[in-house]
Amino acid sequence: MSDDGRRWFEQSKGFEARPRRTGEDGPDLWIRCPSCSETLFVDSLAANQQVCTACGHHFPLGSRDRIEALCDVDSLTWHDRGLRSVDALRFVDSKAYDKRYAATVSKTGFNDAFLSASGSILGIDVEIGAFEFSFMGGSMGSVVGEMITRVYERAHARRVPAIVVSASGGARMQEGVLSLMQMAKTCSALALLRDEAKMPYISVLTHPTTGGVAASFAMLGDLIVAEPGALIGFAGPRVIKETIGQDLPEGFQTSEYLLAHGMVDMIVPRLQLRATIARLLGQLLQVSPSEGRSMAESA
Repeated sequence: MSDDGRRWFEQSKGFEARPRRTGEDGPDLWIRCPSCSETLFVDSLAANQQVCTACGHHFPLGSRDRIEALCDVDSLTWHDRGLRSVDALRFVDSKAYDKRYAATVSKTGFNDAFLSASGSILGIDVEIGAFEFSFMGGSMGSVVGEMITRVYERAHARRVPAIVVSASGGARMQEGVLSLMQMAKTCSALALLRDEAKMPYISVLTHPTTGGVAASFAMLGDLIVAEPGALIGFAGPRVIKETIGQDLPEGFQTSEYLLAHGMVDMIVPRLQLRATIARLLGQLLQVSPSEGRSMAESA
């Protein structure tokens, strides 16, 4: 259908190319790409891993969809889904932390901002985890830190590679220093995976990867892979600009800027990520992905 024809169809039938507002009846059918303004069917977008079919813009992708897109069908064993944060500091901002947390659990269906599993990618056994940005901005509290640590510990015990897909605003302020401690905790577990198990860790950076997550394990991958156009950095560009009082370079803190300055190893579009990670793991383990699960055991 031409653009003019589609606009006529939408107007004549009362359709609009936007997600439906809260409280409106019926499913969301259309969404407009913020990059190219193309009108997209929600189901078609989901089938394409939330990547715009017109311009390649990467929409957010949930943690479960992310892991299932990377791993082999029926290979996944989920872990640690019963862990829940506690309000140790009895923190209150505009709302008490325990109430905010409970509301987020009810809204998202997740117990916290991270999901992890054992699985395989084209036959290569891995321990994998991914952030759930819809849960309090993917912030890392004590439970998220524990779950990431367990990814590295399981990889260590099984002598398999670890993969973490980051999408986070950083440390969870409602947990204070308990959240900041997770930076050292996760990095310590990662060091043991490298030094004792001699297994590789691939860090995948998606939009956004910031704060304490970017300042710890996310930037410590043996290979660091980023999605196109992702915001990656410690503080956001607005905060940095206001702090130093200077204009920032064009594209500052994007994947492309970091690649040009040697901070990430490669940029890989989402639809190519599974094959690319399998190839990288094969090179790191000196085996072929087609050889199946036994390759990690023989490494």
